[in-house]
Amino acid sequence: MPYANIGGVAINYEILGRSGPPMALSPGGRNPYQHVMPIAEKMAAKGYRVLLFDRRNCGASDASFDPSRSEYEVWADDLNELLTQFDMAPAIIGGSSSGARLALTFALRHPQSVRALLLWRVTGGGFAVKRLAERYYDQYVRLAGDGGMAAVCAEEHFAELIRKRPSNRERLMAIDPKEFIRIMQAWRAPFVAGAELPVIGTSEADLRSIQVPTCVIPGNDLTHGSHTGQHAARLMPDCEAASLGLADQNVDIVPAEEWYKLADKIAAIFTAFLARKLPQSQPQAAQV
Repeated sequence: MPYANIGGVAINYEILGRSGPPMALSPGGRNPYQHVMPIAEKMAAKGYRVLLFDRRNCGASDASFDPSRSEYEVWADDLNELLTQFDMAPAIIGGSSSGARLALTFALRHPQSVRALLLWRVTGGGFAVKRLAERYYDQYVRLAGDGGMAAVCAEEHFAELIRKRPSNRERLMAIDPKEFIRIMQAWRAPFVAGAELPVIGTSEADLRSIQVPTCVIPGNDLTHGSHTGQHAARLMPDCEAASLGLADQNVDIVPAEEWYKLADKIAAIFTAFLARKLPQSQPQAAQV
């Protein structure tokens, strides 16, 4: 598998398509990039050149913790560096759930590198913040406090990170547990501050400042409420909200696999949107 070097951190990536308008897509959670492959393959087949990558601490990339920036700022800066290395900027940036948060952060930090946004399953509200803060930060604070970095390495997500890239165990064990806890708490702070924001990590003023064409497909569960996506779309100056016709479900989260059964519909919505908004740069033919 290919790796890009970003400041000494190895980032696993894949590019679908040999030519066409550049695009980068990110999955939800801390999942490896393969989770967004159903959408990426459809967009590549329609003639886009699609960059996929495992974010730091995800998939087969290096474990790496930078306390100077939020987790999403780190990921956004990494993505900008990847696009620069591969001569793919400016690009269409998209993602689901945490991938959508990454896309929004990217648009705010690197506006010169984005042409359009494709967002689905946008996350917001107190329920989502509480549930995800536990999943992303709080459990690791407890693990490191009780059992040090060995306990963190044994946890399901980091154990998988080590399985995919064995050198990650040494990287993780070299971190002082107190420093690891400090970083988790530093990353948690801006995340939980988003409970009252329209979208986690993105204020109303932020959303209103994003000028690029944006398409939002709202989610349909308690973590990705349809109202969150619809409200965000109303705040963004050049944004369209699209519907898959899914009913809201009173469950914590609808599995991503259920959404990717609708990959054809999602890709069709995004393709039609881009044809209207970026007609001057439509793909000519698929070269996957």
